[in-house]
Amino acid sequence: MTGWDELTSTALVGTDRRPYPGGDLLEAAAVEVARRRAGRRAETPSDSAHASTEHSGSADHDTSAEHSGGTDDRDGPIDAVGPSDPSSPGGPEDAIDPGDAEDGIDLGGANHATGPEGAGDSGGRGSVGGSGGSGREAAPREEREAVGRRAAERLGRLLGGEHERLIPEWLAAAAATGRRVPPYVLPELLERGRRDRSIRVHLGVLAGQRGRWLAGLNPAWAYLLEEPTGETWELGGAADRRAHLSALRAADPGEARRLLEGTWERETPDDRAGFVEVLADGLSMEDEPFLEQALDDRRREVRQAAANLLTRLPASRLSRRMAERVRACVTISGDVIAVEAPAACDKEMERDGVRPKPPRGIGERAWWLQQIIARAPLSVWGRSPDELLAMKIPDWDAEVKAAWVRAAVLQKDPEWARAMFGWDPIADLLEALPPEEQQELAARFVRGHDLDSQLIMVLGGVSSLWREGLATAVLNKIVKVHTTQPWNLGELVKLAGEHIDPALFELAEDYSPAEPVQQVAALLRFRADMYKELAR
Repeated sequence: MTGWDELTSTALVGTDRRPYPGGDLLEAAAVEVARRRAGRRAETPSDSAHASTEHSGSADHDTSAEHSGGTDDRDGPIDAVGPSDPSSPGGPEDAIDPGDAEDGIDLGGANHATGPEGAGDSGGRGSVGGSGGSGREAAPREEREAVGRRAAERLGRLLGGEHERLIPEWLAAAAATGRRVPPYVLPELLERGRRDRSIRVHLGVLAGQRGRWLAGLNPAWAYLLEEPTGETWELGGAADRRAHLSALRAADPGEARRLLEGTWERETPDDRAGFVEVLADGLSMEDEPFLEQALDDRRREVRQAAANLLTRLPASRLSRRMAERVRACVTISGDVIAVEAPAACDKEMERDGVRPKPPRGIGERAWWLQQIIARAPLSVWGRSPDELLAMKIPDWDAEVKAAWVRAAVLQKDPEWARAMFGWDPIADLLEALPPEEQQELAARFVRGHDLDSQLIMVLGGVSSLWREGLATAVLNKIVKVHTTQPWNLGELVKLAGEHIDPALFELAEDYSPAEPVQQVAALLRFRADMYKELAR
């Protein structure tokens, strides 16, 4: 019987019935998984025992330490157990196993057939770069505990295609626990992150030291090295420094701005644009001098970010300049709003964030008009939005109202957002409203609107988990549509299952026996179980 046969046989029947002669079964299995992925020969039990003894001090493979606190072995942190078929070819797992370096295994022969230096290819899910042989540095010891076994298994199911749209939610919830993923999922998770930027935000922390070690070996995964890891302002990369600035901004807005001012001239253009956006949290007139100065930055993205924030400060110099431009274009007499669009876009307008070149399908003057109205304080109109919407605009009517929508979004004005949602119900307007009002407005829209792409987009704009009122409105819509257009329910059912508070799964189970409602209930229970596992 080969070493692998001995391992699998013992795993199947249990160590009580078949004692494993190689020492620690889990550690030996982890070593053998790594060897098989690296193209090494299968080990005999004595080889495995030797490897287990040699590397018993390695981080995350000391199972006695892992369970010394009485942790349930069925749901403890997983660092040693790999997928059920470790010998199957294909996929990024075959390039290198994340536990290999930690276990001291020489991977010099693994997928290094591309040249004498063993360099991997530079794109796609290619070979791992770097020199072969024992000269490769081992992965640093892990500093964070891994998530529990059941949580890791559920992540494996998600990565395998079961409810894969829940992957971002799982990653966010896992990151909130301060733990990391087990190493055997890293290749597949990093490969997915290469293809899907939306899941990268938490990978810097969740991938742990071995994930970053892998990213340093494979150019296709190098994006991970730019994600936040928890380092400080002085030592971290761009993402770490932005995360540090965000945390400081939430605690002490003035100190965060002063920190940024102190290093501003040394920051790269890309970093400056990102750092300016952080100032949106806790924005006040104390930030105005710094943001006004940022309007002279050489990088357009920096100027735009600064202009967007200054637009939210009605007393800022930019807001006053925009108000003067609106007054030069608009005259209100009785119930008529007369508008004359700007004839040109000068350098001062460009400095204040007005883009001179319009998108395809929009004329220049219409484009300039929309931008100056959107950036002028809404108080410049002197009337409520409901009054203004009832007035006549003989010329440029659509452009003015579109600009009001944009102004409500940019300035996050609840009164204007509420009014403009009635004229043009777009999801962006919901961001200006508190969470409870978002849900109430969305629920009314669901009850009075047919199922179409606009309804889906509005629901997608609700920022928090759907509570009972919105959940009930959506479930009722599903039941009604199921009787007339069951083929049209796919996206609404998925959205409901992904956004309703998972604690409401019993509400969905009892609401209707209709199949699509029960699909929603099943997905809610799946998510409820997911959160329970991550809380252990």
